[in-house]
Amino acid sequence: MSGVESLVPFIGEKKKGEEPTIIIDSREASSAQKVVKELVEKGVTIKTQMLDKGDYVVSDQCAVERKTVNDFVYTLTRRYLFEQIFSIKNVYPKTLLVLEGYLPAIYKYSRIQPQAVWGAMFNLAKNGIAIVNTGSHKETADFLYVIAKQEQIIEKRSILVHANKKCDTLADAQIYFIASLPGIGREKAVALLDAYKSPVEALMHIDQWAKTVNGLGPVITNKVKEVISTQFEISKQQKDCKPEETSEGCSSQSKLP
Repeated sequence: MSGVESLVPFIGEKKKGEEPTIIIDSREASSAQKVVKELVEKGVTIKTQMLDKGDYVVSDQCAVERKTVNDFVYTLTRRYLFEQIFSIKNVYPKTLLVLEGYLPAIYKYSRIQPQAVWGAMFNLAKNGIAIVNTGSHKETADFLYVIAKQEQIIEKRSILVHANKKCDTLADAQIYFIASLPGIGREKAVALLDAYKSPVEALMHIDQWAKTVNGLGPVITNKVKEVISTQFEISKQQKDCKPEETSEGCSSQSKLP
């Protein structure tokens, strides 16, 4: 099917039962609520679960990593962008990177040269990572909606989360543990472990996170404190959930207000 032909279905009216499903990493769903809300309003079925690879899964072959322009620049200073993106491509052949925000803002940063940003983008592109710049959360949602329809409705691909890679090393296990805390994710987990050297030390110094890692303010630290200090209670429904079901109760399907 040619590219021109594949765009035809988007011109006509929507057909009942032809809306796609997108699986979103639970941490991404929490931090990108505006994107999720836009997708729900478009009729997309949203499922959330903790993903080991990527932020959005739209088919068995396609996953998307979303970063704001600020996050992208910050990641470059920590030197693990390529490891993160290429690990997604190892699992999903069609891996896309969405850069959300005003791209010329890279010229205002003093800690990293614009040439380094362009160089990183070229390195990703030449290794088969498509980069899409969106100006807002609405444009991000529009793009995700289109590619999900293309993959699932037009090309008839199933949506599938590939099995999580096991933690091969102690460092992998430490990163996974810290990254699973609310609002953290892999990038900030690595930054915390670089700063404090162990998960225990990181948790003991939680009140200093805002001074150590960019983007870890009181909203996130208070959520983490709540998780690690609140007495454990579990409902009967949660006890009955199967391991593969998400932490959002036994239903992984979410319809946000």
